Amino acid sequence: MSGRSTTLRAAAEVALGRQRAPQHDSGPHMVPYLRAANVKDGVLDLTDVKEMNFAPSEQQTFSLRPGDVLITEGSGSINAVGASAVWRGEIDGVVCFQNTLLRLRPRDDRADGRFLEWWARSTFGSGVFASIASGANIYHISAERVRALPIELSPLEEQRRIADFLDAETSKLARIELLSSRLSCLLGERQASLLSNCFSSRTTEAGSTLSVNLPLRRVVNRWIDYRGATPEKTASGVPLVTAKNIRDGKIDMAASREYIAQDAYSDWMRRGLLMHGDVLLTTEAPLGQVAMVYDPAVALAQRVIVLRVDQRFCSPEWLYWYLRSPQGQAELEIRATGSTALGIKADRLRGVPIPVLKPAEAKERLAQLQSQVSQIESLQGELSRQRALIAERRQALITAAVTGEFDVSTASGRNVTDGVTA
Repeated sequence: MSGRSTTLRAAAEVALGRQRAPQHDSGPHMVPYLRAANVKDGVLDLTDVKEMNFAPSEQQTFSLRPGDVLITEGSGSINAVGASAVWRGEIDGVVCFQNTLLRLRPRDDRADGRFLEWWARSTFGSGVFASIASGANIYHISAERVRALPIELSPLEEQRRIADFLDAETSKLARIELLSSRLSCLLGERQASLLSNCFSSRTTEAGSTLSVNLPLRRVVNRWIDYRGATPEKTASGVPLVTAKNIRDGKIDMAASREYIAQDAYSDWMRRGLLMHGDVLLTTEAPLGQVAMVYDPAVALAQRVIVLRVDQRFCSPEWLYWYLRSPQGQAELEIRATGSTALGIKADRLRGVPIPVLKPAEAKERLAQLQSQVSQIESLQGELSRQRALIAERRQALITAAVTGEFDVSTASGRNVTDGVTA
């Protein structure tokens, strides 16, 4: 790429949006405005667009026009600050923007809006925006710091060729990504069907039902409830399992790494220590996530209940899989309360009916289920790794193109999808 190194200031006008204030909630000049929640990485989410009063003079300053690039200026997540998307006039009439966003408006004689969009996505994906962010609870990148960022600015015609190239090649990757996601959804539906079938009522030749329903309080002989309490957290120590860590049937410590002090563990867990085979259930935010305990050397936070099975009635695995099944999830939901976040009270949870089979029949059903689910989870893992590879390939392609690492006029998309074809 034949270009020159400069700063974004030379390529675009960088402006911060208008601050939201109560006096602007109503007025004679209400117009739609975009905010950080509307901007994802490369996509505008226009399902929830709010309105604010902008005087005519303010509309001239803060209105958007096709080709403007919007960047999230502030976010509570360091990984979200700097996400960007281009405005293409998707909403008719005047549309403005709030001060949680920066607007990059290309200078007509120096920059193409579509090239700036790809530059912004490269800068976000490579972590440059995150590296210039500051703040404690809310991270900000500021207009001035963004203006000072470096950019390889080639002639306009070459910028357009780069944008055309990236439009075409990332579309190929997106099609593979979409197919992979659809396959994941189908596998998820298949797993739900297998779970439903495992816990469906079946009858003998004589017509009698093989299972009976017992309330949860009957099949559990130890009930440890950690709701309503929050431990003091430390930088290291005993891993703390919160509701955020329990998802997709597992304890995922990568979802949230929190700890309590080693010397505080015994006192905190005085309600009861965990044992191998205990079943964990989240009771709120989110409701109904389930996991099995294999390593009891962890502490529990609020919104998590420990269910220790009375094995005279069923195995821990039976209860675990039932609570994950469509039937088990439905039983939890119909007993839940709350408008913004569903939760279930202990007395209602104790009444959830659990189907109980003869041990031999339950063991046979679980063996079939676990074998089939294991195959599905293996395929889901392959698809997840494929999508991660696609994301890496996309980011490398974008960065290489906008920084001039290769000539897009001769690249022709060769090898772009090698190794990620579905």
